[in-house]
Amino acid sequence: MPAKIMNGTKLAQEILQDISKRVQERLGMGKRIPGLAIVLVGSDPASKIYVSKKCSASHKVGVTTRLYDLPVTTMQVQLLNLITQLNNDKSIDGILVQLPLPTTIDRSVVMEHISPCKDVDGFHPYNVGRLCNRAPTLLRPCTPRGIMTLLEHYQLNVCRLNAVVVGASNIVGRPMSLELLLAGCTTIIAHRFTQNLQYFVSQADLLVVAVGKPRFIPGHWIKLGAIVVDIGINRLLNGKIVGDIEFEQAAHRAAWITPVPGGVGPMTIATLMQNTLYVCEQNDKNIDLL
Repeated sequence: MPAKIMNGTKLAQEILQDISKRVQERLGMGKRIPGLAIVLVGSDPASKIYVSKKCSASHKVGVTTRLYDLPVTTMQVQLLNLITQLNNDKSIDGILVQLPLPTTIDRSVVMEHISPCKDVDGFHPYNVGRLCNRAPTLLRPCTPRGIMTLLEHYQLNVCRLNAVVVGASNIVGRPMSLELLLAGCTTIIAHRFTQNLQYFVSQADLLVVAVGKPRFIPGHWIKLGAIVVDIGINRLLNGKIVGDIEFEQAAHRAAWITPVPGGVGPMTIATLMQNTLYVCEQNDKNIDLL
């Protein structure tokens, strides 16, 4: 039997509608509208598309968005000075610096310069550290949190499952493994040094793949009845968008699977909007997130 589809587009639309309603309620009560600053450095085509989608979602829910479209020649000190200004701007609840950055800029320095209280991407070591320490989470990385929301929506209890995350990036793989660990999974992270990857994938009750390589995981590796989450978004030469997993074969072995496109991507953007509204609501209460 073909796998059931976890429709991220549909759920993301429902989440955005709820956020829009809450923002309108704020407006009706005379409260401040959430503010999001998006910083783009350079002209990477994929980044421009992602930023456009984030700006569109912000507009859809009524979040005030400021886009800073900076040239590729921007120096690191200039970017840090801008972030300092945004950190101190009380009308801005969230700061997002689109990755990747030019090679002349140290990504780690930039990410750590963003106030943890405005880190709506959830990349700051403070926020990831709280996730690691099982402390009450503040701003969780958007893609992993979006995936957990998707699993919960479809009432998929992952506790006690053997989970395998393929890809160990700071943006997705590592925080994803922490989310699954907190959910009660026995979690393994596979990466470029992993030997016999097929064995680990074939043992996964829950498989999450984020490597950025089209159809990297053959469908016949998937365990029968597994839950499969494909984070990859890859454009082929013919223009077709595919994930990191061979979808057709995998869909005949898995019990549940996310499509590409229309799976994890929309959930990431919806979660970004959730994080932005959350910070704004906490600021209403004068709660120091630190």
